[in-house]
Amino acid sequence: MEYVITLNQTTGVNFSPTVIEEIIQNVRIILSTPKFSVPLNREFGVTATMLDEPIPVAQAKLTSEIITAVQRWEPRVKVTKVTYEGDGIDGKLIPKVRVKIIEST
Repeated sequence: MEYVITLNQTTGVNFSPTVIEEIIQNVRIILSTPKFSVPLNREFGVTATMLDEPIPVAQAKLTSEIITAVQRWEPRVKVTKVTYEGDGIDGKLIPKVRVKIIEST
């Protein structure tokens, strides 16, 4: 089953999630954490160095960064698609990440 995670969703932290809710919550945290902002783990999260790039370049770089970060920090999912919301006029890129939970064997 695939799940879509959008960063414009505002949700709190669920301290007793099901396994699926935990995985989705973890991916949302990875996507919303800027790299170098976690004191004891500077590599956690997604870098924001592409912020001043043209929209197509920023999308390509951010997509690569999202896939790499999710693979590294939440190995129980596979990113199947990354799309973006926003009109491109005001420079907003809101990633919409589709992930598939990998069945444990």
